[in-house]
Amino acid sequence: MSVEPAVMASRSAVAQPVRQGGVRINDVVKIYGAKDTGLLAVDHCTFEVPPGEITVCVGPSGCGKTTLLNAIAGFHSITSGSIYLDDEMLCGPGKLKAQPGPDRIVVFQNGALFPWKTNIENVTFGPIMQGVMPRAEADDKARAMMADAGLRGIEHNYPGEISSGVRRRVEIVRALMNNPKILLLDEPYRALDSLTKSVMHEALLEIFYKNRVSIFFITHDLEEAIFLGHKVVIMTTRPCRPKKILDIDIPHPRDYSVLTTKRFREFMEETVAAVHEEAIKAFAAGEKER
Repeated sequence: MSVEPAVMASRSAVAQPVRQGGVRINDVVKIYGAKDTGLLAVDHCTFEVPPGEITVCVGPSGCGKTTLLNAIAGFHSITSGSIYLDDEMLCGPGKLKAQPGPDRIVVFQNGALFPWKTNIENVTFGPIMQGVMPRAEADDKARAMMADAGLRGIEHNYPGEISSGVRRRVEIVRALMNNPKILLLDEPYRALDSLTKSVMHEALLEIFYKNRVSIFFITHDLEEAIFLGHKVVIMTTRPCRPKKILDIDIPHPRDYSVLTTKRFREFMEETVAAVHEEAIKAFAAGEKER
């Protein structure tokens, strides 16, 4: 059993134009419970996830980041405002909850591979069950995508027989099998150690460079956010709305050498300062609630 390193030549795909997968969050409000007495989680939130880019969202725990992701995915309703995928309204006036669909695939932090299925069976499960592809075609596509992601040799192993980092990669390939317009990643590397996480960051970028699918990525890891993101959206403490939006002008393709550059350090300083302000507010609010 072997897991191959990602193919660096794939980075030539970075400059390819992309015209789909953009998300527009427009003046979204989310209140849990009654409007007058419920919990205000998201407060008039507006920003965009550009098509074909990685947009990373950071902010204090419980600020509302995952609430936004769930609204895009169609797991939660919104109270007001609207969310668009390209030119299609997912939710808004008259339709406050989006319909889940294969154009928006979520990869959760806790993982969701079927432990009783082999890795290739996990990857092909969606298209086969939906009747989108016959088994032979799905197997061929899965093998090619797994090879591109450095996963050749583990097709017939089970998830329990591979490392947690490799399982994350299998999940992302499984999501891409559905040809989504956007991947929604909710802290997918939170449980990984720092060494494994660094390898997974570069692996995710290699997958991105090959596929140029839009990505909306939630994390608490500020270094991760700046390394991966074309854009970093720093959220306020609850109720959630953008405090600052940074366009990360470090050129793609990237590798870990950018962490030592002056520009990366400047972005880290700016992000840490903004997030720290909100963390203090979140802590103070928690103390008062007690």
